[in-house]
Amino acid sequence: MKTVRVVVVGAGVIGLSTAVCIAESLPFCSVTVLADSFSPETTSDGAAGILFSAQFPDIPLERQKRWFKDTFDHLLAIAQSQHSPEAGVLLSSGLQIFKEVPANKKPFWSDFVLGFRLMTDRELKRFPEHKFGQAFTTIKCECSSYLPWLEKRLRKAGGQVEQRKVNNLEELCKSYDIIVNCSGLGAKTLAGDSQVYSVRGQVLKVQAPWLQHFIRDGDGKTYIYPGVNSVTIGGTRQEGDWRLDVDKGDTEGILARCTKLEPSLSQAKVLDEWVGLRPSRKNPRVEREAVLLQGRRVPVVHNYGHGGWGVTLSWGTALDALGMVRQCLHEMPPRARL
Repeated sequence: MKTVRVVVVGAGVIGLSTAVCIAESLPFCSVTVLADSFSPETTSDGAAGILFSAQFPDIPLERQKRWFKDTFDHLLAIAQSQHSPEAGVLLSSGLQIFKEVPANKKPFWSDFVLGFRLMTDRELKRFPEHKFGQAFTTIKCECSSYLPWLEKRLRKAGGQVEQRKVNNLEELCKSYDIIVNCSGLGAKTLAGDSQVYSVRGQVLKVQAPWLQHFIRDGDGKTYIYPGVNSVTIGGTRQEGDWRLDVDKGDTEGILARCTKLEPSLSQAKVLDEWVGLRPSRKNPRVEREAVLLQGRRVPVVHNYGHGGWGVTLSWGTALDALGMVRQCLHEMPPRARL
């Protein structure tokens, strides 16, 4: 019998990963996901989903390493299983190139991806404006397949989903014992977090089946990521920009920059243009607190603010959130657990 009612707010890659972790690990919890948008209408759906990461300034490096490694190992197991096609999780090899030699030639995640090495002069020759590069094999996680697959996995574990806009945490406190906040940009109002801001991203999906390897400029603004049915090219990183309309100037800039790196893209057909708002924060917020709601203290676990690294850190931060839910359960009076 399920005795503890857990609600997860948000159905992007963070929300669904967290809900699955809780439902599979704590079978006595009933897990409900509430969100106003589900796949294919989430920000995660447009994510390129290539695994590597930036380094956050105020989170211990060991914790960031664990987030990355836990996510990589989880997705690698899927990529190497019979679930790979349905889940949209596959291995992807390619290059990250830099116009200037970065201060850190070997990023913290280099030990967890496969076959990380520095590019040779011969390999760099095709990119005359770039002085340095890294070659490695990582994982591409296509959220338009992965999110429905996670949702199916959640239902199999007894979880439920409900499409509903949550305006404040107060409206949840009578129906649920523990609130897990994975609301992304919504946390600005839901958790009153002024540190959350939007970073607008625009990408194109193009038909270029001859491209097999990704190329990413180290500045994060130009990238080419081959996927299952199309190649994602981008992009933009426009801080504080909340526009969801496609910008034709951005489209032209993306095509020009990507074609400069990969001239054959001049022959590619544009299939789709997409805009998403990355839920950004100086550091992701993965922590718990007791919030006073309608006169009682309700345990709230926060897991949001991953910016453009949501897919990359999704399973690792979900496991952290699961640990916090366990702590909340441990601290609950016995009556609440009956």
